[in-house]
Amino acid sequence: MMKDRNVVKIAGRQIGGDAPPFVIAELSGNHNGELQRAMRLVEAAAEAGADAVKLQTYTADTITIDHDGPEFLIKGGLWDSRRLYDLYQEAHTPWEWHEALFARGRELGMVVLSSPFDPTAVDFLETLDAPAYKIASFEIIDTPLIRHAAATGKPLIISTGMARRDEIADAVKAARDTSDAGLVLLHCTSGYPTPPEDSNLRTIPDLARSFDVVTGLSDHTPGIAVPMAGIALGAAVIEKHVTLARVDGGPDAAFSLEPDELKALVDGCREAHAALGSVRGDPSPSEAGNMVLRRSLYVVADIAQGEVFTDENVRSIRPGYGLAPKMLPDLLGRKAARSISRGKPLETDDISDGARDG
Repeated sequence: MMKDRNVVKIAGRQIGGDAPPFVIAELSGNHNGELQRAMRLVEAAAEAGADAVKLQTYTADTITIDHDGPEFLIKGGLWDSRRLYDLYQEAHTPWEWHEALFARGRELGMVVLSSPFDPTAVDFLETLDAPAYKIASFEIIDTPLIRHAAATGKPLIISTGMARRDEIADAVKAARDTSDAGLVLLHCTSGYPTPPEDSNLRTIPDLARSFDVVTGLSDHTPGIAVPMAGIALGAAVIEKHVTLARVDGGPDAAFSLEPDELKALVDGCREAHAALGSVRGDPSPSEAGNMVLRRSLYVVADIAQGEVFTDENVRSIRPGYGLAPKMLPDLLGRKAARSISRGKPLETDDISDGARDG
């Protein structure tokens, strides 16, 4: 039996299909080096209604080397002139915090997962029984890492920021050649922050069609408007960075949501998903009471038996208790079968079976 690739299950939760959007709160380095702040971020994500909280599992030494060469300096953007090693030393989540953060998130009813940045991080996260692995956009080209994560038999969520179509195809192949445990592709624009006009959200359904996967959005734009649009285009997963307060600073604070904004995102995503509904060809239940307020044919001047129906004595008006307005052209010129008073809805029995007059 062929696996349904339009649905993925993580920690017993369905992602894709008819399920509501799966909202992931990304902690990144916004703990500012404080375990208690990291704990408060987990708790704030739970209070806002996020489905999952995500960590990043690396150290400065597993993601780069301590080097002063010009290639190891960031040029432009939010972290201009920072040394890679220094940035990652500041932003990493200490591995000794992970167990407590996983435990707290699970205690609060959330899925807890992480982005491993090298095989040792995957192996470490396996000791914490991580339910899935998120491959970051910058690592999508690291197919050995993807295969190592997929070999755990856990679902993978892969961000596609900066990736060409052939690189996405390579990543999908690496994952599926290793395991068919489930795959989600997140459309992503890796700008920090991303201008909304660079979001290109029409890529979301294209990824779904091209790779037969559940799709979502990893978003770095300010605010929540772009993720709302993503839901309308079929995003089943929304990932956003969170912070307790942007004014507190932090590596990713500038493009992160505060707790009240995260709650607005969660609520908005679910409402947007509910609004999608299904393809409709009949009135919805909320419209039923208004059907009688539509137009129909009414007698607007007293008509004697045998009198001809004209534009002066029959009109299409509200309410909707009479014959359908589409019948008016065929009605005009025919005769009344009986006397009809002004204000009466026109019925089939009011029309004579005879030919039109004239």
